[in-house]
Amino acid sequence: MLVYLHGLNSSGRSHKAGVLRRALAPRPLLAPDYPAHRPAQAVTELLTWFDRLPSPAAGDPGLVLVGSSMGGFYGQYLARRLRVAHLYLINPALTPWDLFLPYVGETMTTAQGETYEVDAELIAATRPFRIADPCDGVPTSLFLDAGDEVIDPAIAERLYRDCGAVHRFPGGDHAFQHMDALVANIRGFLGRPILSQPPAKRATFQAGDGPLRRHGRSSTEGISRRGDLPG
Repeated sequence: MLVYLHGLNSSGRSHKAGVLRRALAPRPLLAPDYPAHRPAQAVTELLTWFDRLPSPAAGDPGLVLVGSSMGGFYGQYLARRLRVAHLYLINPALTPWDLFLPYVGETMTTAQGETYEVDAELIAATRPFRIADPCDGVPTSLFLDAGDEVIDPAIAERLYRDCGAVHRFPGGDHAFQHMDALVANIRGFLGRPILSQPPAKRATFQAGDGPLRRHGRSSTEGISRRGDLPG
């Protein structure tokens, strides 16, 4: 079962969801809408949504969870509360309490047209959903663009260097420009035999190279103020 979690201000109809849905067909891809800007509500709604899913069919490798940006943050948390065969994180926002700080006081609009303000309450609401140790046995692959102008990829690299498969590509941006590599990796995973017990830790390796950028705000991108650019 394939599930995609969109990023902040995005939706289940985002560009990346569409790319994955087309590229991984005929396997269905599910992409729920959820309020990524309301952390507690987002987690509650997603857990309820997952609870209503049917059991995997015979031969299904299990739940493959793909999270982009803030969807990666929620995916990381949910993977500790669900039986996940593999977790894929795309330019994940793993420390949103830091990411949101430059945007305090700004009004943003979701893909559904709802407006909200970034404030201290929103930032504080993300902290309960951090995880203490990402190296706890959840099989995880990270796909990072070195040119991400919103989130420094070094954050995810540092957190997962001892237990994740880290694929970092030169250039690109927060929208992520290497979907072909992600699709190929997911296809490869789906074609593997089902393991009865996943390994506790995985070796780290790098895919691609290139300098890290200084990460600041962008006038046109960054945290998308409207629509699904990063999601």
